[in-house]
Amino acid sequence: QLQLVESGGGLVQAGGSLRLSCKASGLTLNYYSIGWFRQAPGKERDAVLCLSRIGANMKTADFVKGRFDISRDFEKNTVYLQMDSLTVEDTAVYYCAADTTWRTQCFMEVGSYNYWGQGTQVTVSP
Repeated sequence: QLQLVESGGGLVQAGGSLRLSCKASGLTLNYYSIGWFRQAPGKERDAVLCLSRIGANMKTADFVKGRFDISRDFEKNTVYLQMDSLTVEDTAVYYCAADTTWRTQCFMEVGSYNYWGQGTQVTVSP
């Protein structure tokens, strides 16, 4: 059974940091492009950043502004989202997603991903 499980969310003060994890079972994340998305209440799900399966291509949303980074741990079959300098506007449910279609680039669209985690809540207080 293919599954992605996010963890690491929580409550943090503005200016703080969090590291989210996305652990896979039933598929090897190294082979696929990974995307991180977020969805705030009443808003659409937006792409945060993505990393191509080869690892040479990374894209970030404009609002990231160098504050977030994505990385892989091959042995743990886990992808991380490191978030620094958090602001109240970063409050959302964060999702990881995998594109298992073997495309060489990653894409910043929800429709490009066919496996999703359940999400983890990130709340940033003033």
